[in-house]
Amino acid sequence: MQQIADYLGVSKFVVSKALSGKGGVSEATQERVIQAASQLGYFSQKNAYVKTMKLEQLPKVPAGNKQSVLVLMPNIRFQTKESLYWGRILDGIAARLEEDGYGMVIVSEQSVDHFMHFLNPNGILGLIGVGEISTPLLLEVHRIGLPMVLVDHEDMLIPSDTVFTNNYECMYRLTKHLIGIGHTQLCFVGDTAYSRSFKDRFLGFRSALEEQEGTELGSGIKENGMLAVEGFEHEQFKEPIKQWAIKRMKAKALPTALLCANDMIAIGAVHALQELGVAVPGDVSVTGFDNIEDSYRMSPALTTVHVPKEALGKRAVERLLSRIAGKQEPMEKLLLAGELLYRESTAQAKSFTK
Repeated sequence: MQQIADYLGVSKFVVSKALSGKGGVSEATQERVIQAASQLGYFSQKNAYVKTMKLEQLPKVPAGNKQSVLVLMPNIRFQTKESLYWGRILDGIAARLEEDGYGMVIVSEQSVDHFMHFLNPNGILGLIGVGEISTPLLLEVHRIGLPMVLVDHEDMLIPSDTVFTNNYECMYRLTKHLIGIGHTQLCFVGDTAYSRSFKDRFLGFRSALEEQEGTELGSGIKENGMLAVEGFEHEQFKEPIKQWAIKRMKAKALPTALLCANDMIAIGAVHALQELGVAVPGDVSVTGFDNIEDSYRMSPALTTVHVPKEALGKRAVERLLSRIAGKQEPMEKLLLAGELLYRESTAQAKSFTK
């Protein structure tokens, strides 16, 4: 702790307060301390992080009672059981737990103070975090030593096992496919700050483009590289994409293909283009990612990447059970392979000749 204090130019008392989670320092200071602690390897050292509670101190479960896993889905605005994406991951978690006779307790909570009430119930084996979770919440889980696995999210400061789809590779292959059928002006649509998955998908897109350096496509990377849009439902994406497309059409600079960070964005993009009289895929090809049910029900059916959502949930459970059995084993990042699905929303570029 003295090393962290010296590194930040604060007192050891401030560092202790920040790492204890008991308050007394601002949220900004706590984040700085956590960041410095991670950079200095504090969390990775055996026994270096003094826990305020050990799992052995938790109440014992009477024989015959059902043990459960805590599933944390804190972003209740869209990460719900009804979600076409997150709900399917939850289905996989529930199915796999049921196989071994375990229960599941779902918690939607952003407040660290409130969340602490859920960390000590009888029979909690560990935690599976689904989607974006704040660092302070994960710090509390790490502090008491509760085994945890994160699905579709990782925190660069708090060590944990994680389960993802191979987002980078899938978007790379999808981008290369569009390049291969003649598209020279491609745009990634999505906010890379939204999630680690979105960032990895953009990196796959960008990597495929960078291989085209020296070509017409390579020279247009900066101009057509990314359109950041925010929201959760396709209706929220439609209007900003529509306004962006209007400006591009006036400038005669509309890309020939839009590679969207997920299906919801892609659906919004298709609707926006159709309202402007832009044919999909005749004028502009559009791709999504995730393969939610709406992606193949729409017209045209959406070219996308199938994310094995239920399998993500099942593998998270298996990883958690393995972590409980081998607490000292190295952390693992598991990547499940996605599958490219070529449907009617993409076609050869107009100028393409074999």
